[in-house]
Amino acid sequence: MLNYPEDIYTEAEPDSDTLANLGPLAPLAGIWRGEKGMDTNPTAEGTGRDPYIEHIELHPIDAQTNGPQLFYGLRYHTRIVQPDEVETFHDQVGYWLWEPATGNIIYTLAIPRGQTAMATGNAAPDAKTFTLQARRGSTTNGISSNPFLEQSFTTESYTITVTVNDDGTWSYEQDTVLIIPDRSQPFHHTDRNTLTKIGEAVPNPTARAEAEG
Repeated sequence: MLNYPEDIYTEAEPDSDTLANLGPLAPLAGIWRGEKGMDTNPTAEGTGRDPYIEHIELHPIDAQTNGPQLFYGLRYHTRIVQPDEVETFHDQVGYWLWEPATGNIIYTLAIPRGQTAMATGNAAPDAKTFTLQARRGSTTNGISSNPFLEQSFTTESYTITVTVNDDGTWSYEQDTVLIIPDRSQPFHHTDRNTLTKIGEAVPNPTARAEAEG
């Protein structure tokens, strides 16, 4: 058990400037583009490998409290296309959350194919790399899938490792472990990309109001 206060009702006092309190997530704030993505996925013939181009926006939200628990975070939306295509290859929304008191990081994701997940990890405030994981069946870092995906492409686990690079870019590697009825071994559905900043983050509403005030 984490050492949270016995008083579970009194709310923490947050700082209004989320960008100044994001710990290891701070370098991710902004608007980004990655043109060298690679997706390794299951196909009827075996394994497919699809290059992709990614646009992702991560903007700070006002601090969030659960009684004494305090999070600072980024709301994100990523849209992925294949080279020279217009149709969306992958769409995803969610939050990156940082809990300064514990060093915990939470990453939530929802995709419009009927799947959600919450991955968790831990890192120092100045960490340049961190790993988070979600597991099927967990009540604290779980995965939920629609009936078809649960039957045909059962997601056993999801792992993401983020690395902040010295040149100002950041990279990620994902490994989604699938159980597929026609495979004798688990299938590792992997994704990786490196993102380059093309725009600044919009400050969270409270910080924006104070700046304008």
